[in-house]
Amino acid sequence: MEARGVGAGLSGRLRVSAATTFSRLLILPRLPAFLKLHPDLEIDVILDDRVIDLVSEGIDLALRMGDLPDSTSIARRIARGRRSVIATPAYLEHAGTPLAPADLVAHEAIVYTQLSNSWTFQQRGTEVSVVVNGRLRVSAAEGIRAAVLADIGLAIASDWMFQLELETGAVRRILEDWDLPPIDLWALFPTGRLASAKARAFADFVEQIFSMKSRANGNRNDSDGD
Repeated sequence: MEARGVGAGLSGRLRVSAATTFSRLLILPRLPAFLKLHPDLEIDVILDDRVIDLVSEGIDLALRMGDLPDSTSIARRIARGRRSVIATPAYLEHAGTPLAPADLVAHEAIVYTQLSNSWTFQQRGTEVSVVVNGRLRVSAAEGIRAAVLADIGLAIASDWMFQLELETGAVRRILEDWDLPPIDLWALFPTGRLASAKARAFADFVEQIFSMKSRANGNRNDSDGD
């Protein structure tokens, strides 16, 4: 962006809505680069896992993951990520490691209340759905992270949410030979007016972050196979 001069001279205030954990792990640590490109720009980041009304809240851009509810907002997919069943080695040591989706019914699942507790897996054209149960239900992704890392149980999560822990082995993927539906990251712009240059530039910036992450993961996978 800097080389092309895209969005040079952006100024004023930009209001961005995004999920709390997603922003803390992936967006806020990279904001200095965007702010450096646009020294006259101010950014309000509204952290909320709930779906909020962009127009009434005065939001210029919302970053949302997963399936989008019916909306008149203008949506643009900017990234697609892998989802996995994950748990800590400590949990698996005392509870055992599931070898098939059906084994999950005997495990403590950490249920994210904003999603269904029916988990659907695919393998070579076969689709299997499992209704999981657990004593802990949480309403925000930060609670999923904390509960998994506290060895309470296993959960479905995007690799984005546990990237560092997956790399260090603090958490492990389960049922890797079964596929879960991927998760999409969307940029949403309020309807009824053209997306501002500031909002478009920020969406491009986030898309670039995930494009670089995808290339880096691909390079690591290539080297792993050498």
